[in-house]
Amino acid sequence: MRPDDAGLATPAGGDADRSLEGGVPASEGVTGTPDPDTPEGRKLLRKVIAASAIGNATEWYDYGVFAAVATYIGNAFFPGSLSTVATMLTFAVSFLLRPVGGMVWGPIGDRLGRKAVLATTILLMSGATFLIACIPSHASIGIAAPILLILLRVVQGFSTGGEYGGAATFMAEYAPDKTRGKYGSFLEFGTLAGFVMGSGVVLICQHSMSDASMNSWGWRIPFLIAAPLGLIGWFLRSRMDDTPVFTEAEQHDELEGTAWSRFVDLLRSYRGPIITMFGMVIALNVVNYTLLTYQPTYLEKNIGMDEQSTTFLVLIGEVVMMAFIPFFGRWSDRTGRKPMWWGSLIGLFVLALPMYWLMGKGFGWALLGFAVLGLLYIPQLATISATFPAMFPTQVRYAGFAISYNVATAAFGGTAPYVNNQLISTTGWDIFPAIYMMIACAIGMVSMLFLRETAGVSIRGTEIPGHEPELAHSS
Repeated sequence: MRPDDAGLATPAGGDADRSLEGGVPASEGVTGTPDPDTPEGRKLLRKVIAASAIGNATEWYDYGVFAAVATYIGNAFFPGSLSTVATMLTFAVSFLLRPVGGMVWGPIGDRLGRKAVLATTILLMSGATFLIACIPSHASIGIAAPILLILLRVVQGFSTGGEYGGAATFMAEYAPDKTRGKYGSFLEFGTLAGFVMGSGVVLICQHSMSDASMNSWGWRIPFLIAAPLGLIGWFLRSRMDDTPVFTEAEQHDELEGTAWSRFVDLLRSYRGPIITMFGMVIALNVVNYTLLTYQPTYLEKNIGMDEQSTTFLVLIGEVVMMAFIPFFGRWSDRTGRKPMWWGSLIGLFVLALPMYWLMGKGFGWALLGFAVLGLLYIPQLATISATFPAMFPTQVRYAGFAISYNVATAAFGGTAPYVNNQLISTTGWDIFPAIYMMIACAIGMVSMLFLRETAGVSIRGTEIPGHEPELAHSS
């Protein structure tokens, strides 16, 4: 059966002159990207979206639950005056392992394929989250309790190091070039869906049981749900073929050598994209983890809201963000990725301080301030899987994304709750999270000067996709 018979797009032109946009040749018989104009192509794209997004949802379900029940976890595993700090450091532990996971899983994914790695990481990730619910408390087994918790966060971080970069790469390499932003945005829809689901399950538990029950055993229930999420994700991924872009590169013998040689080639030949992406991820994830992870703690300790109100506020804000993500993804296909990022970074830089000041005025104002910052952040979030995979060529794409993203996330994302909490305690500045976000956005704006525009450009082949930024031509 020919590719177009299966609802897959093939390059225009005759057999003797078949080429993809961007001048990258496509050989006869190589499967193309799904054609969204055919029923079969749309069906395949829906499967790709589900297989990619459920891993993201599972990852962020864990983060959402952990953030929402952080107080209960502190009471169960870290009793004493340092409970909050110890819980935040435990949350950050998983981020220390993400770069290691990226360095291991990324090169393997570039050599052996995206599918095999993604089927493995989702099982490890969901299994570690599930087992958190099974650890006895400090009162039962003493110091062994927090040690087991930290070990599971290590496993979770290691597997996540290969999950996100792989899922984004998988989605980008399946999506048609002209609509990569549209389809890629559903990966981030899955991110927020997981976070909303985590927060929502915790909120239901809080409303359906007493504080004593919640503190004793109720906080464990949300972690149990990770098991079925992981199994569904594994089932979906194991039934998918590898991406058309990876398959084409494999058939052209462009993936010779070992996973180690892929890693060495990345560090030797693609330092520019690595550094550019690193700076952009600093901006992305300082905002991300401040708004989506630290916010409940901030509102409780600095604004004086109760746990249920903070969970409800963040939940509403995230639902609003979800509604806008597909819109911004489609918009980026028309206007380009760079205008979306510039608008987001500048908007956050200008409005971070006013919105955090507003949050101190009460629940309604806090909801408004959070919603404004969330909407300004969405243009970045919605275009991650269209922007970052396209910064690297096929043979180092998974590793380039996984390593650069996870190193920056470990250094500046996972530590954001701890940094914000400590600096507020030290300086007394309740608006420090806004200042931290502004600094991160300034770093992101400098990095944007070196970003290539890749909207509508093919990401096939062994050359970096896109057009050089004007700054590079003038140097």
